[in-house]
Amino acid sequence: MPSQRFYLIGDDPSTAREIFAEPAWKLEILRKTVGQEFHIAQPQDSRNDLDETQEVLACDSLVGLRIDGSAVSSPQGPGGLPIVGSFYEIYPDHLGNHWRLFRKYGHVIKTTNMGKTTYLTDSPDVAQVALMESPYFTKLINENHPLRGIKDNTAIFLGDTETDNWRLAHKFVPPAMGPKAVRHYTPLMQSCVRSSFKVFDEMDDRGEAWNVYQYMVKLASQTIGKFALGMDFGHMDGVDAPTHPLVSNIVNLLSLNKKVTTRGEWYRSLPFGDAAKLKEVQRTTYGMLEEAIDKAPSAGSMEGLSLNDAALRAACVADYLNHAVDETGQHFPKGLVLSNMLVVTAAGYTTTSSMLSWMVYVLVTYPDIQSKLLQELVDYEISNETTWTPDLAHGLPYLDKVIKEAQRLHNASFQPGRTTKTEVVLPGGYRLPKDSTVIPALYAIHTNPEVWKDPMRFDPDRWDTEEVKSRHRAAYIPFATGPRGCIGFNFALLEIKVLLSELIYRYDFSREGLEAVEYDPEFQLIRPLNLYVTAQRRTSWPAKSQK
Repeated sequence: MPSQRFYLIGDDPSTAREIFAEPAWKLEILRKTVGQEFHIAQPQDSRNDLDETQEVLACDSLVGLRIDGSAVSSPQGPGGLPIVGSFYEIYPDHLGNHWRLFRKYGHVIKTTNMGKTTYLTDSPDVAQVALMESPYFTKLINENHPLRGIKDNTAIFLGDTETDNWRLAHKFVPPAMGPKAVRHYTPLMQSCVRSSFKVFDEMDDRGEAWNVYQYMVKLASQTIGKFALGMDFGHMDGVDAPTHPLVSNIVNLLSLNKKVTTRGEWYRSLPFGDAAKLKEVQRTTYGMLEEAIDKAPSAGSMEGLSLNDAALRAACVADYLNHAVDETGQHFPKGLVLSNMLVVTAAGYTTTSSMLSWMVYVLVTYPDIQSKLLQELVDYEISNETTWTPDLAHGLPYLDKVIKEAQRLHNASFQPGRTTKTEVVLPGGYRLPKDSTVIPALYAIHTNPEVWKDPMRFDPDRWDTEEVKSRHRAAYIPFATGPRGCIGFNFALLEIKVLLSELIYRYDFSREGLEAVEYDPEFQLIRPLNLYVTAQRRTSWPAKSQK
């Protein structure tokens, strides 16, 4: 079999490797073969000087390879300071500073904070490669991963992929949040948001402004408490009803994890301070959750039902995980129920509470959005008597566009980390060593000026344009993508649409104060800290549009 010697342009030619190939091969097959030899994650490049395999094999000199027209190189990043590294180049405004560093150093950047090295990308090509389980990438939560402080290999979101526990969890947990289950729980969403009206009505009667995030945490966790645990947290019993300890502990857990992991492994190992608090809050939270699971209501036996059907019969997710059986008659192992219920409960309300908060920000910040959404509700004959279904909620086109645009510019999640299994060459020619943590920086991807036209402008109508409809599949990934993408996206999207629509129909939201809204840089999610609004109960609604 003929052979040829190849090397990566950017490396010394002495690193050339001999690769055997058949002259009859298509160039694409040769490209993949060479890509595997050099660990090129996406061996595709249309700019070739040699167009046929026979030409490549007949070449009497070394064949140099470019990746997307670029030489292979290591990612660059800020040099930083002794000990702290590039920490002060990034924090406190990590969203803005990462965006700035991408403009300076390229689409993959290297940062070292307090001894912890991470790579970030704003490239849809790189993000797509990184988020796929492959010979080159997996979710392995090592010392550089953003979830390091709360890693738990018994939980679906907090553990490594290549474990039996993850495979079991990925089999049992998703049906509880699949399309059928979402339809099953839609009345619960409607009931929870309508139970909040007496609270917002009272604040309107008092003429009081309120902190949006605090009350969206109460509302979202009230919904998730019933969905996940069959539990009423009592958040809407009155204006001053306290936040349930389980909810506040989970919020504290995510805040402490962010503080600990951004400061490196040495900080996590300290026997005092935030690291010690994190361990104590984690222990307390698991204890509270275990008690709640034990008290969760049950709908009875689910023997013989498929997992999807069992999810419809169960009284709540805890009931489902405790009693559902798979096609072989096996139950979800008891040792995995607690940790996976933490993920369902915590991820369920922390993400939606942040996203609902940003949706209220959208209503009071961008002109005409609120009135257009209200008009759409009226045109679709939504009222205080509406019975919500997924079909109805997802059939509101302008609401859908506004939520997409809000998730593009104000997405709550921002750091789905993945780890390299080998040395790998990424699209654009960026080379990473083995065991590198790569973070697709969602905010930067969603505002990459090479991908999005006028990226900082809030424009729901862009979602009707051909430019956006034909976008790269990883240019918009609010729930990540790939096998480890968010399993709760069906539930989350419907919850946001139902809750937001009910609130908009009943209240006119106005911003209170002129202070710039800040996000919390030391929290696991992007949440507004100081957004205050008033919600005035509507007494009139616009007429239905003439068609």
